[in-house]
Amino acid sequence: MSRKLRAAVGLTVAAVALTTAACATTAPTTAGTSTAPAASGAADGSAPVSNGAAQIKVTLTNNGNDTCTPDFTTAAAGPVTFTVENLSAAAITEVELQNELKILGEKENLAPGLPASSFTVTLDGGSYTLYCLGATPETQTFTVTGQAAAAPTGSTASLLNQGTTDYATWVVGQSEELQVAVTNLKAAIDAGDLAKSKTAYVNARTFYEKIESDVEGFVMPGFKVSDNKGNLDYLIDMRASNLDEAVGWSGFHAIERDLWKTGAIGAATKKYAADLDTNVGKLVVVVKTLEFKPEDLANGAAALLEEVQSNKITGEEEEFSHTDLSDFAANVEGARQAFAYLQPGLEKIDADLMTSVVTQFGNVDAELAELRDNSAPGGYLVWNEANRAKHRKALSQAVLGLQQPMQKIAEKVATAK
Repeated sequence: MSRKLRAAVGLTVAAVALTTAACATTAPTTAGTSTAPAASGAADGSAPVSNGAAQIKVTLTNNGNDTCTPDFTTAAAGPVTFTVENLSAAAITEVELQNELKILGEKENLAPGLPASSFTVTLDGGSYTLYCLGATPETQTFTVTGQAAAAPTGSTASLLNQGTTDYATWVVGQSEELQVAVTNLKAAIDAGDLAKSKTAYVNARTFYEKIESDVEGFVMPGFKVSDNKGNLDYLIDMRASNLDEAVGWSGFHAIERDLWKTGAIGAATKKYAADLDTNVGKLVVVVKTLEFKPEDLANGAAALLEEVQSNKITGEEEEFSHTDLSDFAANVEGARQAFAYLQPGLEKIDADLMTSVVTQFGNVDAELAELRDNSAPGGYLVWNEANRAKHRKALSQAVLGLQQPMQKIAEKVATAK
C-alpha cells in the first residue's frame, strides 16, 4: 500500500528535526467538500476550534508550481482536524502529518476536483511536519502549543475506550491466524506443491489485509519507521513498485510472482517463504504492544477504504494472481471491525451517523456479492483487465458512498466525553 515508505522518494523530510511525540498514531479518514468561508483564528493566531477540535484547512493549488497551503500553521494541543482539498495541483498525491518520520495522519489519492477529505489526530505541544508529496516546498513546520487534556472518562468515552481495548485483542487474534496461515503456505512451498501453495497464499493474504490499517505500528523495536530493514509492513507486503534496493525484495508479492508469473517453486521461493514466516512471527510480537485511541480506529477504517480505492480496485496490489477482490473484501471487513468496536459509543454520540455507515457497508457487501465466484482463488472473480473495466466503476461508487459518512467519525470520537 502507498503508506509503505516510498523508496523512490527517499523521504527527504528525514532532515527535519521533530521533537515531540503525538498522543496518538492515526490513519486517514475522508470528508465532504467544505464550502464554508475561511475561519478566523484565535487571538493568538492559532487555528479556530469547532466541534471540540482545532480546524486546519489545507488547500492544494497550482500557480506555476504545485503548492500546499494550510490556513493556519499553529494549533492548541488536543484534537486537530486537517481538511485537505485539491483545487488544481496535479503533482501532489498525498498530505501527511509526521513526527520523526512517523505518519500520524494522512490523506491519499488527492486528485484535483475530488471532494475535500480529512483526518483527525490528538496532538501534544511541539513541532511537527506537514509533508505534501510533490509540492513546492514538500515540507512545512506545524506547531502545537500547550498540552493535550487527559483522556475523558465519561460514559460514552468509556464505551469508546473499551472498544479500542477489544479491537486491540482482535488485531492480535488476526495476526496469530496470519502466522498459522503463513506457516501453512511455507509448508506447501517447501513441498513443491504449486496448486496448494496458490490456495495457501490467497488464504494467508486475507488475515494481513484485515489489519493493514495499523501498519504504521508494524516496526521492530530499535528501528525507525524509515528503515525498511525493520519495517515489517515493508518486509511482509512490499511490491516491486516500491523496492528498496538496499533491502531487496521479499514477502508475499515475491512469492506471488513465482507462483503465478513464473509458475514454478524454486530455491528462492522457499527462501521468500521462510523469511515471510519469520517476519510474521516478529509481527505477532509487535502487534501485542500496540495501543489505540478511538480516533485511531475511525481513521484506520477510512484508511482501509482508501487502500481499496487506490490499490485493490485498480488491480495494482495482486499484479500476478489477480486476486485483488479477495484483498478488497478483507480490507472492507477490517474497516467494519474497527467501526464495530466504536459502534456502542458512536450510537450515543450520533445514532443517525451510525445507521448511515451500517447501511453503506451493506451496499458495499451487495456489490461484492455480485462478484462472487466460488471456483476462483479467494472466491471472487479474477480481477483482470476485462473484469475491472466491467465492474470497477460500481465498486468505486459503493466504496465512496461508505467513505462519505465515515468522514465524520474520527472527529466525533476524538472529542467525545
